[in-house]
Amino acid sequence: MVKKDQSGKCIETPDGMLDRVAEHISKAEKADKELWKSNFLSIMDSLEFLPNSPTLINAGRELGQLSACFVLVLEDSMENIFETVKQVALIHRTGGGTGLVFSHLRPMGSVVKSTAGVASGPVSFMRVFNTVTDVVKQGGVRRGANLGLLSINHPDIINFISCKADTTEFQNFNISVSVTNNFLKAVEADTNFPLRNTYTKEQNFVRARDLFNLICMQAWTNGEPGIIFIDTVNEKNPLPHLGRIEGVNPCGESPLLGNESCNLGSIDVSKFVKNKKFDWDRLADVVAIAVRFLDDVIDVNKYPNVKIARKTLLTR
Repeated sequence: MVKKDQSGKCIETPDGMLDRVAEHISKAEKADKELWKSNFLSIMDSLEFLPNSPTLINAGRELGQLSACFVLVLEDSMENIFETVKQVALIHRTGGGTGLVFSHLRPMGSVVKSTAGVASGPVSFMRVFNTVTDVVKQGGVRRGANLGLLSINHPDIINFISCKADTTEFQNFNISVSVTNNFLKAVEADTNFPLRNTYTKEQNFVRARDLFNLICMQAWTNGEPGIIFIDTVNEKNPLPHLGRIEGVNPCGESPLLGNESCNLGSIDVSKFVKNKKFDWDRLADVVAIAVRFLDDVIDVNKYPNVKIARKTLLTR
């Protein structure tokens, strides 16, 4: 987290790092800047609160990218897919992680009208992102993280669920399936469930319980895929007029719209236990300061691109 010179030698103390971070974040304050710098510094110095790693690493430095997590929704075009590859590389270079929604890519074997060829499917493009993450992590500030997401009704869902059965594959990815209420009802009723090609409108029916059992067996084998209850997420979406949420960040703490980023922070609740009693008043003070800190991060952040900047500033 601390500054290093070109030889890798530390040229900043931990106290210097915290002062750098507090100084930079407090620049968002229009009044009482020194007071807020002191408040931010106090809760970090006591280790009651710490922001996510990119903020500690990049605040007040050239890269200036302070967010930990991003969600990018891929469109079904080569131009968009490889532009997204570029954006992922830039995000990982600065210490961020990406949730990648592959649900809109046409399934493997579909005809591509512009070339008369056939589509290779979401899993093949995941390999591109996996390789890029491998390359970028050699020169980035920390190892990049990806979460690949695919809708339960995508025709390639079986291939996706099993794509990490070989544990040497996709080592820069976690994977999760976006599960709908209709699918869960089909599992409960033991009925068939449609996998839909949204481009050709073709449907292929599979037994819902077979699909669910495949998810469970693969998760039991190596912990993946995870499941995201996407309809429940959208029932709780605080900004439904801005669009449907399709993805979450790599560790799942925050559902996000496409091109949205989030800033994470951690509070160590053990710090508030004093004389065998919990200091609720101090916790309330720290939470208020921490929320203000994270809100200020949005204003002083250097975003990877204009779309992410606009969406993050819009949703805060």
